[in-house]
Amino acid sequence: MQILGQSVSEMGAALNGALVLLGDRLGLYKAMAGAGPMTSEDLATKTGMSERYLREWLCAQAAGNLLEYDPAACTFTLTNEYALLLAHEDGPVFLPAAYEIMKSLVIDGPRLEEAFRTGEGVGWDEHHPCLFSATERFFKPGYLMNLVQSWLPALDGVVAKLEAGAQVADIGCGHGASTIIMAQAFPKSYFWGFDYHEGSIEAARKSAERAGVGDRCTFEIASAKVYPGSDYDLVAFFDCLHDMGDPAGAAAHVRKTLKPDGTWLIVEPFAHDELENNLNPVGRICYCASTMVCTPASKAQEVGLALGAQAGEKRLREVVMRGGFTRFRRASETPFNLVFEARP
Repeated sequence: MQILGQSVSEMGAALNGALVLLGDRLGLYKAMAGAGPMTSEDLATKTGMSERYLREWLCAQAAGNLLEYDPAACTFTLTNEYALLLAHEDGPVFLPAAYEIMKSLVIDGPRLEEAFRTGEGVGWDEHHPCLFSATERFFKPGYLMNLVQSWLPALDGVVAKLEAGAQVADIGCGHGASTIIMAQAFPKSYFWGFDYHEGSIEAARKSAERAGVGDRCTFEIASAKVYPGSDYDLVAFFDCLHDMGDPAGAAAHVRKTLKPDGTWLIVEPFAHDELENNLNPVGRICYCASTMVCTPASKAQEVGLALGAQAGEKRLREVVMRGGFTRFRRASETPFNLVFEARP
């Protein structure tokens, strides 16, 4: 009965994922944020949507404790705490993006089933497009909260270089969220974003123009082992080293493109070195994502080392040192990330 009870909770959470996506796409959480108690009729008036559908959606959200329900007034409330996570894309965590990632993995299920049978890889570019936009929406809040405030200051002398005017390469930049955040914070520096996925590079260019930093950001299609340029003061890898087929080869290329006193910033999912210490809620999410995205992506590339999203500090250090670096340390961490500094 205990196992059945846990399974029922998990089924409810999985089913509610579709409703969270509806709430995001239809703007329902945004409509309820800061509005106080609302009836289904109130929400229908505010959004112009069907009251009957909204009533059922509200009930489901209340059953999952995402909304508070007042039986006397028959009203539903999105608290400020939940609004921060469900209605604000620049909050500390944006939960709907995580469910959008899950959606892509369900859509990609048949391709991944075949990979399990054959052992072949599934490239990042082979996934449903919603994975690309969802990844940016999910990781961007963490970068907004930590990158300029704590991660870069944890690196030896890097902030001073950025303030004076540095050359920075952001590898595996995706839609460019991390690149743009750094460019906005350090107007005297110039930034290059590289990613092998053409669609992501196109999106990054548009985002940089909208953010007003298009004149200081160049985005180009290139992989981690062949991206152009040299004499970079800072090279950054955000949540991507473990996805690479040949991370040691990527490390060697970083070493060649850095200035002698340059710094390599590596941000990876939080993980302990021992499996038993990763058997927790965060580790569970990372292992699931690694099974469906990270490991297949690595196996689709040359070497196919498949570090996985829970590689841990010891294995990451070995990869970095094989690339020719002599110094490697944990500079910072959050409950979700490990932040490393590597020096030639």
